[in-house]
Amino acid sequence: MGLWVFAKIVARGIKPVYPCERIGVAVVGLEVAHTHIHLVPINEIGDLNFNRPKLKLSHDELAESADAIRNAISALTRKS
Repeated sequence: MGLWVFAKIVARGIKPVYPCERIGVAVVGLEVAHTHIHLVPINEIGDLNFNRPKLKLSHDELAESADAIRNAISALTRKS
């Protein structure tokens, strides 16, 4: 239960950073031996196709995205 609550909070932080129709959720554990949830900004079901090439972002770009998502989550929790 806690994992889904956390995923919902993170999804709400992703949406303003990556504008989209919704945040898709996929639980896939084929590549790793632990539980994890993919939260994917999507506009159509095809956006959840994991056979598509992965984005190649630099460490700095990933860090900027993480900061923006953290800030969005902080702003949302301040409103609540």
